[in-house]
Amino acid sequence: MFDKILIANRGEIALRVIRAAREMGIATVAVHSTADADAMHVRMADESVCIGPPPSTNSYLSIPAIISACEITGAQAVHPGYGFLSENANFVQIIEDHGLTFIGPSAAHIRIMGDKITAKDTAKELGIPVVPGSDGGVPDVETARKVAADMGYPVIIKATAGGGGRGMKVAETEKDLETAFSTARSEAKAAFDNDEVYMEKYLQKPRHIEIQVFGDGKETGVHLGERDCSLQRRHQKVFEEAPGPCITPEERARIGKICADAVGKMGYAGAGTVEFLYEDGEFYFIEMNTRLQVEHPVTEAIFGVDLVREQIRVAAGQPLSFTQDDLQINGHAIEVRINAERLPNFAPCPGKITAYHAPGGLGVRMDSALYDGYSIPPYYDSLIAKLIVHGRDRPEALARLNRALGELIVDGIDTTVPLFHALLQEPDIHSGDYGIHWLERWLEANMAE
Repeated sequence: MFDKILIANRGEIALRVIRAAREMGIATVAVHSTADADAMHVRMADESVCIGPPPSTNSYLSIPAIISACEITGAQAVHPGYGFLSENANFVQIIEDHGLTFIGPSAAHIRIMGDKITAKDTAKELGIPVVPGSDGGVPDVETARKVAADMGYPVIIKATAGGGGRGMKVAETEKDLETAFSTARSEAKAAFDNDEVYMEKYLQKPRHIEIQVFGDGKETGVHLGERDCSLQRRHQKVFEEAPGPCITPEERARIGKICADAVGKMGYAGAGTVEFLYEDGEFYFIEMNTRLQVEHPVTEAIFGVDLVREQIRVAAGQPLSFTQDDLQINGHAIEVRINAERLPNFAPCPGKITAYHAPGGLGVRMDSALYDGYSIPPYYDSLIAKLIVHGRDRPEALARLNRALGELIVDGIDTTVPLFHALLQEPDIHSGDYGIHWLERWLEANMAE
């Protein structure tokens, strides 16, 4: 086992990794920009190293600075958290070239799953169901017309190197196709310096279902059920739950086994998430995230496992601490992402926290790096907290979420808490009757920007 690990991240996820490592008796190193000198993860770690000025390109994304911090402190392994360098295959290779261990999958697996077309082809080879679409990249609009005619409209054009909804356009009919195709390519070029796009059938009312998988790096893979992340704004998740309210035990067992078997065949090491669109009982592969997810706490709540601890164990060469048969769902969990944003236009709202009180009680967990007097810097993602609740069933979890939101105090800035108060008044939320487009339409009707 490692004696010391470095966390190449900030905020609540850095704090989350520090807590897991401390329980394991492992010393931790926090890295930070000058803007984060007073951040909670810096205060909680055993050591800290300043790696640059506020812009992330000069600090949290600076590979030389992170490698130097490892060498200065004697850290043996690096946990990337999520975001920043967590899915950068070059970063993994450099870490390994310096004799360090990356707490996550191999550079090869990150590369395979980081390219949308290669990932889809790999999924097919592994027996994972995929949405109908083009066979690789689509070079021009004439080819796009032929692909669309074969699939039928509507279709969606996606950037091969895409993410976060960029380089993604829908064509409802043939007359929309040329504009959607050229716009997607332009956005892809601007965002990723790669204008290659591919096409898929556009589903009408899908849900976003993701399967949490874990591999030991050899031939063993397991799944920890699904999470429903269908409530999204601009392709960004805001409300996640497990298990999915629309997934049957039979469907869970079927798709879970497919994903677990795929992880085993790949020899995948650590945590990963296989993401699907789900409609009418069918699952369609979107992508695989080769890292820990923001919403991992809901899975931890219903299975009673520590996924970060397991990541560290596997990276150290230890076997999984559980088998598939050990994993039994207990109750229902929900997470809401609380951002420092001003409604109704969701504008970032950094500033000083004048009062902070986290909710508590049975089945309530608050993952946050906030504290009284902390000044949220304007340079990074606006996520400031994740409120997670766990109940015996979904109605109890929703009631607990409502109670916990009422206890939460974050003064000095605006947050997205009022959004969740409003959503909990909606019958569709309580019935679970919504797809990935539901929240956008609700916002248009109820919270116009």
